[in-house]
Amino acid sequence: MVHGTVTAMFTIQTLDPTAEILSTTRGQLLLQRGVKTDSVSYIESGRVALGMFEGGLLEHQIGVLEGPCWLDASSAVLGLPHLTDAVADSPVLLRQVSLLAFRQGISDLPESARAVLTDVAMAHRRQTEFAVSRLAKDAEARCAEWLLSHARPSEQGLMAVELQQRKRSIATQLGIAPETFSRVLRHLREQSLISGTGRVLNLVNPNALRSLAGV
Repeated sequence: MVHGTVTAMFTIQTLDPTAEILSTTRGQLLLQRGVKTDSVSYIESGRVALGMFEGGLLEHQIGVLEGPCWLDASSAVLGLPHLTDAVADSPVLLRQVSLLAFRQGISDLPESARAVLTDVAMAHRRQTEFAVSRLAKDAEARCAEWLLSHARPSEQGLMAVELQQRKRSIATQLGIAPETFSRVLRHLREQSLISGTGRVLNLVNPNALRSLAGV
C-alpha cells in the first residue's frame, strides 16, 4: 500500500512537527470522493473505513486503515481527487499537513525513490479504481452471488450456507456495510429466496438467486 511506502520514507513529524493533533468521533466524514483537497491527513491513531458514504452511512466499504499511517497518500502523490470517501470507524487522532509541504517532501527524495513512490501510487490507485467499480454491482446481486458460491447440500435436501464468519466480516468481503448486509438478507427472506435466521441460511429458490446475481 502506498501509505505504508510513504510512511517508511517520512512521517508527519518530518514534514511538520508542529502540526496540530485533531480529534474526530466515530462516523465523521474525513475525506470526500471526487474532491481534491489542499492538505494531507496523517492518522496518528484510530481506524478509518474507506468506501462510499451515502445517506449518513458508509453503505459500501472497500477497506480499512489503522493508524499510524497516511490517509490516501496515493491521491496526494499523484495530485488527483480522492476515489473514495473516508469515515472514522472509531475515535481518530490525526494531523494535517499542506499539500504543498507534502509534495515538497517528495521532491526532496532521491529521484529513484520518487520514481518508485509514483509507480506504487499509480498501482494503488488502479487497485482502488477496480474496487470502486465493483461497488457498481448492486448489493443484493453481490450477496446472492456470495450465497451461491458458499452453498452446500443440506440434510433437508436444500442448498444451504453455514455462516462461519461474523456478519461484519462477510460484509467487508462484499464491500458493503454490516447494516446493508443484514437488510439485504431480510429482503431476500421476504421474497422467499432464502430462509433461516441463525447460522444456517437455506437457499429456497437458487434459480431466482442466480438470476439476481446475473450468473
